[in-house]
Amino acid sequence: MAQTSSASTGDLTTEILQALSQKDPINSTEAFPQIPFEFIKAALDRLASRSMVKYEQIEREEAFLEPEAEIIVSHGSHEARVFDAVHKALEGLSIQDLEKEIGDKTVTKLGQGKAFKEKWIKKDGSKLVALVDSINDVTRDQLRVIKETKTHDAKIIADLKKRKLLKLQKVISFTIHKAEKFALEMVKEETDLTAEMLASGAWKEATFKPYNFKALGADQHAGALHPLNKVRSEFRQIFFEMGFTEMPTNQFVESGFWNFDTLFVPQQHPARDLQDTFYVSDPPKAGRPTATGPDDKADYEEYFKNVQQVHQDGKYDSIGYRYPWAEDESLRLVLRTHTTSVSAAMLHKLAQQKDENGRVPPARYFSIDRVFRNETVDATHLCEFHQVEGVIADYGLTLGGLMEFMDMFFGAMGVTDLRYKPAYNPYTEPSMEIFSHHKGLNKLIEIGNSGIFRPEMLEAMGLPRDLRVFGFGLSLERPTMIKYGISNIRELLGHQVDLSFVQKNPAVRFDK
Repeated sequence: MAQTSSASTGDLTTEILQALSQKDPINSTEAFPQIPFEFIKAALDRLASRSMVKYEQIEREEAFLEPEAEIIVSHGSHEARVFDAVHKALEGLSIQDLEKEIGDKTVTKLGQGKAFKEKWIKKDGSKLVALVDSINDVTRDQLRVIKETKTHDAKIIADLKKRKLLKLQKVISFTIHKAEKFALEMVKEETDLTAEMLASGAWKEATFKPYNFKALGADQHAGALHPLNKVRSEFRQIFFEMGFTEMPTNQFVESGFWNFDTLFVPQQHPARDLQDTFYVSDPPKAGRPTATGPDDKADYEEYFKNVQQVHQDGKYDSIGYRYPWAEDESLRLVLRTHTTSVSAAMLHKLAQQKDENGRVPPARYFSIDRVFRNETVDATHLCEFHQVEGVIADYGLTLGGLMEFMDMFFGAMGVTDLRYKPAYNPYTEPSMEIFSHHKGLNKLIEIGNSGIFRPEMLEAMGLPRDLRVFGFGLSLERPTMIKYGISNIRELLGHQVDLSFVQKNPAVRFDK
């Protein structure tokens, strides 16, 4: 009782020092058996921080008896009780009489089976009779040993645990030693240097508590960047280091002209169906494309007609799709399905620029923003997601150069061993899908799409025939899932997001 009260009054540190002065080392369980673990740990940390003691933590499993096992220790095992009852009846016992004698049907049922197995009893007609004169109650003896020592042979422990007679618990104790500043009393340590101490000179004799620079400190409840924003920041840094310029993407609603027609997507393409696209009903349609400012001198009317001719009749050595192109369909408003619509507008503006030699200069553009598709939601798809878009316009570009750039770009974020698959895009030829292995899903998943823009699409904008343009796009969510080991995209966005995941995950570093 004295030990329990001392723990509650804060005198446990003194008791530890007193015990250690008489014996070094000591075991906390032996020296202070009644004091809870948390009190012992707090006192030891307080002494260890002053270099008065040092300690090692010992973890072990101990066996504790279940209530049924306590009954066995007191009255004998079920099988022994059955044997004793049968042995006392010289002419044997019926099962009904055995139940009355023991007074517990469960003990009778379990004990019979074990007694039969041990060949202590047998059935003779309608009665049970003893086969031996005496027995050794092994189960009771084993449980007595476990009750005293909290342990036994591993095979015996496993067998008794299977019979639900005991349970295993982790027990933590400490081996405590004297340290270099061991003393029987704790020296009071000052935490602040006060004006009074300076005036009186008491600071010369005072012992100051050292600063703990490893302490975590109080939680400041600060805000945290979402993992998507962390990965987005790294993407932007990679693009800037590679000489890209960020495109303006602050327009979620686009006309079908910019979202589809400029990209050579025919008006009968499945991607333009309601099953794949979200259309805006109010207002019902947009106006024709016009200049975006006083400095925009491009001829948008000519561009509009060029796009119509490329689709309907063919132009620039292309035979086109040869269908009646509808202006109303082109001007329908849609939640943009990709940021490539912004890339098309930027390339159209690029065609108006000329360098000192009268040529359109090379350019690199990128954007990272939201797009919307009428998708079925599953582990890797959402109706709303972020697209990372890149465009490279230059002379003499080849498909091999595009693959090399993709290896460099994804390699900068730590995603290697890419796989390429031929694909079809209306606005690029050739086209490639890009795959990477996801360890969490244990399969290859598509992380991007790429290709070289079709020449008729570029020439309709006014770009020269010898200019080539790489285009590539990937989602922001899937690389984030790979980097953070997320198997279900709904754990990243939506109502299933764990806020502690947002708060505690470190900033991603692709080069680490």
